[in-house]
Amino acid sequence: MSGVTEPAQDRRLEELVDVVVRMASGDLDARMDISARRDLVDAVSTGINMLAGELRDVHAELEMRVAARTTELEAARVELERMALEDPLTGLANRVRLSERLAEACDRQDGRPPPSVLMIDVDHFKDINDTMGHAAGDAVLIEVARRLLSLVPDRATVARMGGDEFCVLVPEASRTTVHRMASEMLRALHGSFLIAGRIVSAGASIGVRDGEAGLGPAVLLRDADTALYAAKASGRGAVQVFRRDMHDAVVDRLTLGIDLAEAIAQDRLFLQFQPIVRLSDDVMVAAEALVRWQHPQRGLLSPSAFVPIAETSGLIDDLGRWVVRDAIRRLADWQRRLPLDPEFQLHVNISAVELRRSGMDRYVVDQLAAHGVPPSRLLIELSETALMTAGAGATDRLQALRDAGVGVAIDDFGTGYSSISYLRRLPIDTVKLDRSLITGLDRDPDQRGFLAAVLQLIDSVGLRSVVEGVESAGELRTLRDLGAGLAQGFHLGRPLSPTALEASWGPACRRQQVRGLHSA
Repeated sequence: MSGVTEPAQDRRLEELVDVVVRMASGDLDARMDISARRDLVDAVSTGINMLAGELRDVHAELEMRVAARTTELEAARVELERMALEDPLTGLANRVRLSERLAEACDRQDGRPPPSVLMIDVDHFKDINDTMGHAAGDAVLIEVARRLLSLVPDRATVARMGGDEFCVLVPEASRTTVHRMASEMLRALHGSFLIAGRIVSAGASIGVRDGEAGLGPAVLLRDADTALYAAKASGRGAVQVFRRDMHDAVVDRLTLGIDLAEAIAQDRLFLQFQPIVRLSDDVMVAAEALVRWQHPQRGLLSPSAFVPIAETSGLIDDLGRWVVRDAIRRLADWQRRLPLDPEFQLHVNISAVELRRSGMDRYVVDQLAAHGVPPSRLLIELSETALMTAGAGATDRLQALRDAGVGVAIDDFGTGYSSISYLRRLPIDTVKLDRSLITGLDRDPDQRGFLAAVLQLIDSVGLRSVVEGVESAGELRTLRDLGAGLAQGFHLGRPLSPTALEASWGPACRRQQVRGLHSA
């Protein structure tokens, strides 16, 4: 470094140190001037300048990636909030939005005609699902929604109430107009649907509740539902307008309620179990208990046929306790005899009415203790609607279950409120994603991206996800690619008797073994 005075050299070294300090503080544009001397200080300065440039490029790329991911997550959040008022499959209003608009229409005091309600149920929809699969059923529901929208005035609201049931709110129209509209809907929904290149025959039953001054939302919906029941009882494919003498449906419900009370008391219900598989190794790590009733005259009944009656007839406590007791008894037996996976849990559903009753949490914990089953082996499932409408006392009971070690899951996520903010506040540890969120997953890149964001959001708040309704190899393959953890559905295993499910246990509870029991 000859030829350079010591003070000059010291200044350049001080400048170099200053540049390094600025870079460390985040100023990646800081640079050291290179002199004509090309000495050792210049060599070091050149290296530091090159490092600053490389760091700036890396930082810029990271900022772009963070911005892109932030945009994706924000879009997913907005979409989840939108889903709170919209049915994800059809794009129609959901039950929450319909209730809001119906309340507004009933409160109106401007002399216009009072609101009318039409309740629509797709005939033979279960047969379509059973014979062609849920993908075909979903396509039918989407087409039904499209046809209904084409027949209603702009001010009307078309909503999907759940399953294959739709509701149309006509805020102001004469009875003649409403009845003509119902007839047009019946014609539009009767006949052929072209689904996946196949002709599918369907139809509809419609119940109408004409507008009447002074009626509230609950009465309108109840009466429209009564008329719908009458339409279905008359042989389906019909329109029925509510009449005050329509008591047959009520009598039928009362009769079924009496039969249900007897079936619970005489232990004539039974459970089936649907496998839940860990996708990383195809091991069955859980099963969902599903209650069934073999009615002596009506045949095999699913929960949708008798749980609502249990809720309205005061039998829901007895029914719920029977399910919990039998499920835990079965779990205790499996725990003694079978090589359960260390993570194995039995999922049991409870309803919103059960959740609102005090003592539910204590009964579950007591049954676990009585049968010697660790609380972590049990998981309680509740629908979104049940969780959102149950109230503070119910939330406290769920928290008590969580504190005792019992798992709690929100079921059918994606069909109701679907807000990530609720997930953060509720005492749950698992989210079960509704099948509507994976419809078209293996064919639609947008759906794939959206599901990936939903899974990431659920993971980001420390919850576990289970994807429901997996019905094809393509859907399963895509879920694996997305890193989904747990899944269930007909492709992985249908609901089985206890004996059939036990046959799938061995050194490892493999999915291939479970699938071989579909017909059991």
